[in-house]
Amino acid sequence: MDWLAKMTVEGLSILSMLFVFAAGIAVLVVAVLFVIDITQTKNAIRRNYPVVGRFRALFSTLGEFFRQYFFAMDREEMPFNRAERDWVYKSSEGVDNTVAFGSTKRLSAPGTVIFANAPYAVLDEETAPPPAVVFGRDCQHPYETRSLINVSAMSFGAISAPAVRALSKGAKRACCWLNTGEGGLSPHHLEAGCDIVFQIGTAKYGVRTRDGGLDEDKLAQIAARKEVRMIEIKLSQGAKPGKGGLLPGVKVSDEIARVRGIAPGRDSVSPNRFREVGSNRELLDFIARLRAIAGIPVGIKTVIGDNEWLAALCREIKERGAASAPDFITVDSGDGGSGAAPMPLIDNVGLPIRQALPHVDDVLTRHGLRQRIGLIASGKLITPAEVAWAYCAGADAVNSARGFMFALGCIQSLRCNRNTCPTGIATHDARLQRGLDPEIKAERVAKFVEKIHYGVGLIAHSCGVPHARALARHHCLIVQPDGRPVRFDELHPPQRRRSRAA
Repeated sequence: MDWLAKMTVEGLSILSMLFVFAAGIAVLVVAVLFVIDITQTKNAIRRNYPVVGRFRALFSTLGEFFRQYFFAMDREEMPFNRAERDWVYKSSEGVDNTVAFGSTKRLSAPGTVIFANAPYAVLDEETAPPPAVVFGRDCQHPYETRSLINVSAMSFGAISAPAVRALSKGAKRACCWLNTGEGGLSPHHLEAGCDIVFQIGTAKYGVRTRDGGLDEDKLAQIAARKEVRMIEIKLSQGAKPGKGGLLPGVKVSDEIARVRGIAPGRDSVSPNRFREVGSNRELLDFIARLRAIAGIPVGIKTVIGDNEWLAALCREIKERGAASAPDFITVDSGDGGSGAAPMPLIDNVGLPIRQALPHVDDVLTRHGLRQRIGLIASGKLITPAEVAWAYCAGADAVNSARGFMFALGCIQSLRCNRNTCPTGIATHDARLQRGLDPEIKAERVAKFVEKIHYGVGLIAHSCGVPHARALARHHCLIVQPDGRPVRFDELHPPQRRRSRAA
């Protein structure tokens, strides 16, 4: 037993020495930080409260995560609350997403959408799948689609290669389209053979010349691919209207630089607008140029701010003839998302989708162009109720970016611009990307689309119509500041009910 006692004493001695050593290191670190803090002049808190003042930044950083998991109620968070995220998570996982014991949503809040259920709902045997819509009927290669929701613009660069691959595979299974975003067309987009909307941003990544002009040969090669069904000219996006795209240099890998046609490791900054497009006349010229090269529908993506701009564009189109019009307009919400955006723009510039979408529908209808120009809604539309509202407001199709990010597993960690996304979606760190299995996540993407279709169908059938594309403004009410729900068609009288179904 003596040897056991001896070993115990020796073990305790070693532990004591390690403890003393660790304590000494800790004291040394604190001393060094104390000296650094008390002598620096950049931060008053740290200078006045050495070492302790450092915890303020730590707690401020951790606060957003503590709120999300411990303090925030189901409907409190921004930009997406727990109830919305949970619906997407459960839907994409294919598990039960019903709820019990009543709604947690405050239905009296101004702006709340309430759908007007019909006294006699549609029977199951009276329902119908949403009819197809056609974009660019007069193009050499029109595009026909049935999907109610599609993958909105997220560039390869803003999101990772595994994320793009998962979206490509999921979009193929769900029969919806995948928008490339402004970062060019990569092999990852094409991997599964899904329908592609190729977006051209102001820097023309993927189709640019050395001096930043349009490389028509590259564009023709891309448009010739069977997967590429439409081209979208990005005039502006919801997160930063009037500001070009920004991809921090830390996220510009060799592969991303090669796809975009830029130098690796440098910030990828797009101009604030197309140098070729400074007026409505030049915009229509640019659309015509791209359509002549590609032979497929060409449209624009924009945030609505100046109400007169769209009317002036319509007048210019009428002078030239309806054939000069864009084949579609994607209306992005002024509070839309992005990987990196200046706060003054993301908070305060551009109309939200609730105001912008019915306005665009009305202006196009007044000028007799609604049948000619397709209307796509984009911006924080991730649940069936929001998608159904968009169809009531006049949309022909709906795009979502963050809905699909949640389907991929996004936890709203707000790290999109730092290359440290913990889920592997918005990072090019290979270690973090290991957690994102494209095959598994593709199935989640497809299930999310399926549940959106099912949920929007439930709302449509409750409103007394056979499918989502039959929804109209009179099918919903909007709660006013005084608490009264008012019919949407009274707030925004429709110019004329239209259908662009095939």
